[in-house]
Amino acid sequence: MLLLACLALLTQQTPQKPLRLDLAGETFRQVVVDREAEQYLGHVSTVLLADGKTILAVYPKGHGRGAILLKRSTDGGRTWSERLPVPASFATSLETPTIHRVLAANGKHSLILWSGLYPARIARSEDDGEHWSELQAAGDFGGIVVMGDVVALKQPGYYTALFHDDGRFLTSDGKISDTFTLLATDSGDAGRTWSTPRAIWSGKDLHLCEPGAIRSPDGTKITLLLRENARKQPSQTMTSIDQGKTWSAPKALHEILTGDRHTARYASDGRVVVVYRDMGLGKDHKTKGDFVAWVGHYEDLLEGKQGDYHVRLLDNQNSWDCGYPGLEVLPDGTFVATTYGHWANGAPPFIVSVRFSLTELDAMAKLAAALK
Repeated sequence: MLLLACLALLTQQTPQKPLRLDLAGETFRQVVVDREAEQYLGHVSTVLLADGKTILAVYPKGHGRGAILLKRSTDGGRTWSERLPVPASFATSLETPTIHRVLAANGKHSLILWSGLYPARIARSEDDGEHWSELQAAGDFGGIVVMGDVVALKQPGYYTALFHDDGRFLTSDGKISDTFTLLATDSGDAGRTWSTPRAIWSGKDLHLCEPGAIRSPDGTKITLLLRENARKQPSQTMTSIDQGKTWSAPKALHEILTGDRHTARYASDGRVVVVYRDMGLGKDHKTKGDFVAWVGHYEDLLEGKQGDYHVRLLDNQNSWDCGYPGLEVLPDGTFVATTYGHWANGAPPFIVSVRFSLTELDAMAKLAAALK
């Protein structure tokens, strides 16, 4: 009896390894959004429109910079248009574009598109992306991956946008430093004007950047998921309980979430799906550099827990160069994750989306657990 009790105690104290699933070989889930011979197509951002089936995708013709390309899907990402006409200034983009849907106090939706470095520029569409304004400076500031995320606040029409800088682009005469700063800029008119950026965190030991945001289920908290660019520590999280005015100190996420450019959405059952470039720190981390998803609960993020499971979505043929994903949830529960990467050996990166549902993943997880 004593031996059995000791064995039971040992089992309880031994941490379980995260359950890992792999969809990379299921090519029926994959849709090529855009590909061009001998051309690097990179860092994509998407937005789902109000009809629940139209998705817009924007991405640069190049690595992290280049002319902004735009495509539209009207069937939830199953098929995509040709490249669509865009304003002339889109060809002058200096960084990865990001696209967001904003709601004014009068109930009218618009789309905003950001392009970073100095100065941070913004374009706007009032007709669901059919027509766009030219890119114009949002203010006398710039930054890197502008914007990592744009968060709706409780007051209608109010938003906070989050990004980072390392000293080079915040001002016109910036210089690189060993300090990374997370910044926020605020709007009270659905993104038409933006405040002077304010620092929400700054540090040398951690190089925190590329914030992706998610609210708590009750809406009272905003949590950031953060890349750690020095590659010395796991990805981190910071939380605000006052609508982004102040933020907690950084805290490590579970190591399985170590990666870049986290994008998070809720499933209908309340669980969270996060997609990102896997940059796990362990030498035996088999999915490092691949495009992956994490499934768990909001509390798991705050408490550094491993969540329900980890999923390889796409097998990148490069040691790191992929990710920067868009993630949309369709009314039927289908997740559409759209990203760039080296999906064919020896070929430059191109844009692919992958489709899955938690019903499918749960069934796979149940089978995998039974076979352990």
